[in-house]
Amino acid sequence: MNLMGMTAVELGKAIKDGQVSVVEATQACLDSIEACEKDYNSFVTVDREGALAQAEEVQKKIDAGELNGPLAGVPIAIKDNMCQEGVQTSCSSKILSNFVPTYTAEAVVKLKEAGAVIVGHTNMDEFAMGSTTETSYFGETRNPWDTNRVPGGSSGGSAAAVAGEEVPCALGSDTGGSIRQPASFCGVTGIKPTYGTVSRYGLVAYASSLDQIGPVGKDVADCAALLEIIAGHDTKDSTSMKREDLDFSSSMTDKIVGMKFGVPKEYLSEGLNPEVKEAFMNTLKSLTE
Repeated sequence: MNLMGMTAVELGKAIKDGQVSVVEATQACLDSIEACEKDYNSFVTVDREGALAQAEEVQKKIDAGELNGPLAGVPIAIKDNMCQEGVQTSCSSKILSNFVPTYTAEAVVKLKEAGAVIVGHTNMDEFAMGSTTETSYFGETRNPWDTNRVPGGSSGGSAAAVAGEEVPCALGSDTGGSIRQPASFCGVTGIKPTYGTVSRYGLVAYASSLDQIGPVGKDVADCAALLEIIAGHDTKDSTSMKREDLDFSSSMTDKIVGMKFGVPKEYLSEGLNPEVKEAFMNTLKSLTE
């Protein structure tokens, strides 16, 4: 069974069905990181001991029927600008290279409560200011599809870690494209949620009026499941929004009759790579049909 080839939702189901233990899934993830990091450099920090300890506790709760969500037991990585108590959180900067938070970001708290296993912090452009993940104090991240190319940024470490099958899914943060652009570069799925949907408490801000934490996964189902966990109102974040429509998975359907799709024509102008334009137009043709 190729555990790291599975989507996060598939791996979560295999754990729930008893086909694989949480410790086995976590160990497979850690082994993949160890094997790939010399080529990709997706991580700043890997919390091997902490992850395996989490895995054992999560397995006990699953066995006791206390955890049954779709991502219970699934290993996940978080971008290095999200605070986690007791774990170095550097924003990929030398300035914060010895910063160990005394509290945990709300989105990460929600992940842990849902039984996700945090394996480490991913590389990023320093303080999230970049679009290539080349400005990290800890070295540039490389695109798993072609290590001579950049993975995009600033959440390039998260996108590369998912694309390179180091982790099934990850969290990134997006101010002006920092999840969506690296997800595109790395051939994975990334979402910037509507502002205020996910608490920014514990996120080291780039631009507070724009920042949002969001999911990176192998497909839309992974992102929907992850977003359902981290979304929700938080009194610790004054910009947090109260909304009831948090069942994102139910919106996934093969029926698109009656839906409207916006086409940004200005993005299809001169300078666009012909292969990218062809792929986009083919998708548009399929939707039209």
